[in-house]
Amino acid sequence: MSLAALLSAWHTDLNIASNIAAWRTFPARPAQFAPFPDDLHPALVDALRAHGIGALYTHQAMAWQRAQAGQHPVVVSGTASGKTLCYNLPVLDRLLRDPKARALYLFPTKALAQDQKAALGQLVVASEEEPTIRIATYDGDTPAQARPAIRATACLVISNPDMLHTGVLPHHTLWADFFRHLQFVVIDEMHAYRGVFGSHVANVLRRLKRIARFYGSSPQFILTSATIANPIELAERLIEEPVVLVDDDGAARGARHFLIYNPPVVNRDLGLRRSALLESVRLAGDLLQRDVQTIVFARARRTVELILSYLRRGWAEDAEEVRGYRSGYLPRQRREIERGLREGRVRAVVATNALELGIDIGSMGAAVLTGYPGTIAGTWQQAGRAGRQSEASLALLVTSANPLDQFLARHPDYFFDRSPEQALINPDNLLILLGHLRCAAFELPFRVGESFGRVEGARVTEFLQFLHEAGVLHQSGDKYFWMADQYPAKDISLRSASAETVVLQARDGDGWTTVGQVDQASAHWMVHPGAVYLHEGQAYLVGELDLAQHIARLRVADLDYYTQPRSETTVRLLDKMDEIEARGATKAHGEIAVTSQVIGFRKVKWFTHEQLGIGEVSLPPTELQT
Repeated sequence: MSLAALLSAWHTDLNIASNIAAWRTFPARPAQFAPFPDDLHPALVDALRAHGIGALYTHQAMAWQRAQAGQHPVVVSGTASGKTLCYNLPVLDRLLRDPKARALYLFPTKALAQDQKAALGQLVVASEEEPTIRIATYDGDTPAQARPAIRATACLVISNPDMLHTGVLPHHTLWADFFRHLQFVVIDEMHAYRGVFGSHVANVLRRLKRIARFYGSSPQFILTSATIANPIELAERLIEEPVVLVDDDGAARGARHFLIYNPPVVNRDLGLRRSALLESVRLAGDLLQRDVQTIVFARARRTVELILSYLRRGWAEDAEEVRGYRSGYLPRQRREIERGLREGRVRAVVATNALELGIDIGSMGAAVLTGYPGTIAGTWQQAGRAGRQSEASLALLVTSANPLDQFLARHPDYFFDRSPEQALINPDNLLILLGHLRCAAFELPFRVGESFGRVEGARVTEFLQFLHEAGVLHQSGDKYFWMADQYPAKDISLRSASAETVVLQARDGDGWTTVGQVDQASAHWMVHPGAVYLHEGQAYLVGELDLAQHIARLRVADLDYYTQPRSETTVRLLDKMDEIEARGATKAHGEIAVTSQVIGFRKVKWFTHEQLGIGEVSLPPTELQT
């Protein structure tokens, strides 16, 4: 009722209604149920009923049927539609019936892995002494002393592509029994595997299948995804197997209001609009006053901290009611925030797309998007974080001054009427493929004429001969063996982000405490000496950045400003390899050198309550005060 009252107030408030470029309402939808399958293990039926589940959604039942038929289902359904049961039921059923069976779950982030492990634990049936299904998380945070036991005894291993790439496949002999009995591989949030990252992951899966085949197993894949235009194509490119689509979403959904809000013009002569950041703060403040649990999305880490600080200053009685969520927060902070959202103690969270994926954060009443996320698929994914039950929900896109945002504000039908974008990958990209052929050769020798996924044997042999001539491989008879000293997987990052991190330490009494971390590439502009680093709404002044030791030293500071770095980027052409004429232009490809350097920073004063719109004073036309 609080949301309904607020929407009614917005509809009649000219200061808000006049800036709403589009208001679409999507009606509620009842759930479509199917009975429990007759062949579902009785222990799972009892566990589901113990948690108040008396039937399956139709898409869950269909996924079960496809999995039981030995097919590779790809499940596409909305946020909070119960996709986890689509793979948990067939996997747990198999593990309960066959104690030797093994399964591998792959999630794109560690946070998702931890979240899904908790959900799994609720379904696992335990005896009086120990669980009948041993579940373990195996990633970079797993203690070294726990890893041998996991390799030896875990029936279901939860990991991520990065750990599979560097920590499991190169050491497959330690996992021999696991791979020998591997029957299921689950790939959750498949839409995250696109572009270069997805192309790398497809090659990691080629290596996984090759090693499984070596040990005599052929695992069945189950994939899930948010809405994208080409789920079948992406799934088949990732696993190189025929898949079946399950997209008849049977989950209930409450009415959804989707608003596109274009901030008012504050200087018509210059065409300046009020800041999208400050309008998001003001509108999210209205939601907080109505006690509507809200998630605010921002595109940059600094923007998250600015919105968080403004919301705490203007609308939060207790700082713990409004939290931030982004990369750089420590794992324990993230788990604490997620738990607070589920329990309702956290009334609002300001996040980057780190919360765009399906981490369980409970039932959000509203999602505020500060600026267009850049894709239609990403926009719907963020909007879908609100309305996780049958109650009405709100998605509010606050457009920025960016030309693309302004186009959407003037042509909202372009957004509402178009399908989400395609997720594209190219596993056969020469540089990516060569890197993973090196990794695969380290793991197992290659035979002459052996294929690698869908890369035919003759072409693979050409690449292996190239690596042989480069001194990386040794040919003996009809096999190529790895002979270089270096360990190839550690030199190949699946993601664009740097694997190196800088630890942020703040003085605490006579010692130092770790408050967060940043990747090394970002340290130059985020935590340079003199920078103000914002973390969970607290300002820290950076005193020292030691890149050799990977440490930045900070101190808590009560400041009336924050900092913005000033940088220069130069692009230099090294070699032009080819050039062709295109319509109205010439396009070429080659090698370039990109140099970016932080040359200084500016100090920006915080806005007052009046400037935020809490008081009577109107906002000045410019946001920055140097």
